[in-house]
Amino acid sequence: MTRTLRCWRLALAAAAVSMAFAAQADNPAQVTPEVLARGLQNPWGLAFIGDGRMVVTERPGRMRVVEADGRVGPALKGLPDIDAVGQGGLLDVVADRDFPSNRTLHFCYSEPGAGGNSTAMASARLSDDATQLEGLRVVFSQKPKVGSRLHFGCRIVQAGDGSLFLTLGDRFTRMQDAQTLDNHHGKVVRVQADGKAHPDNPFNARAGALPEVWTLGHRNIQGAAIGPDGVLWTIEHGPQGGDELNRLEAGRNYGWPVITYGENYGGGRIGDGSTSRAGLEQPVQYWVPSIAPSGLAFLGSDRYGPAWKGNLFTGSLKFRHLVRLRLDGGRVVEQERLLADVSERVRDVREGPDGLLYVLTDDRDGRLIRLVPR
Repeated sequence: MTRTLRCWRLALAAAAVSMAFAAQADNPAQVTPEVLARGLQNPWGLAFIGDGRMVVTERPGRMRVVEADGRVGPALKGLPDIDAVGQGGLLDVVADRDFPSNRTLHFCYSEPGAGGNSTAMASARLSDDATQLEGLRVVFSQKPKVGSRLHFGCRIVQAGDGSLFLTLGDRFTRMQDAQTLDNHHGKVVRVQADGKAHPDNPFNARAGALPEVWTLGHRNIQGAAIGPDGVLWTIEHGPQGGDELNRLEAGRNYGWPVITYGENYGGGRIGDGSTSRAGLEQPVQYWVPSIAPSGLAFLGSDRYGPAWKGNLFTGSLKFRHLVRLRLDGGRVVEQERLLADVSERVRDVREGPDGLLYVLTDDRDGRLIRLVPR
C-alpha cells in the first residue's frame, strides 16, 4: 500500500469514528455520576468483595478496601515487591469466582528481578478483618524480564472453569517479540489457579513455544472481559492511532507489529505499513485517532433500560470519558461518549453486583464513581 493511500485510509477511518460519536451527541445518557470515594492515588483496578465493599489497587503499590459508605481504608499489608516505575506498579485485581467463601484475590503488577522487570500475577487470601493479604503465591511471571517502564498490559479475567487469562504488553522496546512463541511479550496467557499452563492451550505441544501462550500479536491490552457469547474480548492501545477491539480465539495471531492501523509516534509507517495480511486477524473495531482505551466491561443488567443491556463499555484515557459501544452481530454499530462532564482519565469500568457501572478515574486524586440511572 502506498504512503498516500494509507494516509487517506487513516483519514477516512478517523472521520468515521468522529461521525459515530457525533451521531450520539444529541442523545445524552440518562445517568448521574455519583462519587463514592475520593483521594485514591492513580487507581487502576477494582474488585467487588460483598456487602457493598470493593478492593481498589493504586498504581504506586497499594491496595485498599473501600467500604460501602465510601470510606477508604488503610493500605493492605502483605503485598509482594513491586517495581512502580513508568506505567508499571500495582495494576489489576479480580475477586475469585468463589469469593467470599475462599476470600481469594488475584492481582497483577510489575515485578522487579534480574534484567529489569516484567508483569506478574499473584493470588492471596484477604484476611477476615480485611487488613492484609495472606498466603501470597506468585502464579505467573512474564519471561523474559527487560529494562522497560512501558507496556505491562496486566488485565485479568477468570474463566468459568476457574482458570485465569492475563494480558501481557510487548514492553515497547521488544515489539517484534509479539510474533514469536518463545517469550511472553505481546501475548495473552491462560493458566490454572496453580500457575500451570491450561491443558487446552493451543501451543502446549509445539516445540520452542511457551505453553502458557493463548494468543499472540498484541501491543498493550488494557481491557478484557468475557462477553455474553462466552468469548474473551480485549481492547488494546495502538501506537499513534490503531487502538483495537478484538474478539479472541485460541491460537490466533492478532498482527502486531506486522499489521496495524496506527503509525509511529511523530509519523512514519510501522513495518511496511500493511493493515492486513493472510493469517493475521482483523480487529472488530479500530480507532484513528487513538482514544487510549482502558478497562472493558459488558453490561448484563437492564438497570439502565433494555437499550444498554449487552453493550460494551471502555474508558478513554486520552479524551477523558467513558465509551459505550453497541454491538450487532459482532460489529460495533453505535458509539456514545459518557461522563464527558467529569473530564477525567477513565482507567477501569466494571459492572457491580447491583447491576450498575462503576468507574475509576486515573489521577493523583482519583475517584471511584457509580453511574446511577435517572
